[in-house]
Amino acid sequence: SSSRLRRCPLVAQMTTPIIAGASVAALALTGRAAILSFEAWRKAPPRMRRFYDGGFEPEMTRREAALILGVRESAAKDKVLAAHRKVMIANHPDAGGSDYIATKINEAKAKLLKKGGSGAPF
Repeated sequence: SSSRLRRCPLVAQMTTPIIAGASVAALALTGRAAILSFEAWRKAPPRMRRFYDGGFEPEMTRREAALILGVRESAAKDKVLAAHRKVMIANHPDAGGSDYIATKINEAKAKLLKKGGSGAPF
């Protein structure tokens, strides 16, 4: 029984580094998993939403502009700007989108932000 009491401090001294090592390893693996998840989330494409398919009219109407941006014809300025940003991010030429589509998106924004609705510049 006396030999058993003498071994207890030694076991306690060896157990502490093992537990600390296991804790550090668990923390490292958790951190690695978090980093990999974050990188996968960043690389994932934005949630796909169905946008206007096209078939553009010769002169854009407010209805067509609203369809392109996915808002109502009577949408407020901030909603139009937010929708423009969202659609443009998905179709920007620097990100592999078409210059033509980007032009149509910008034209749609301009059409909806214009108060009158007539095509006259004055």
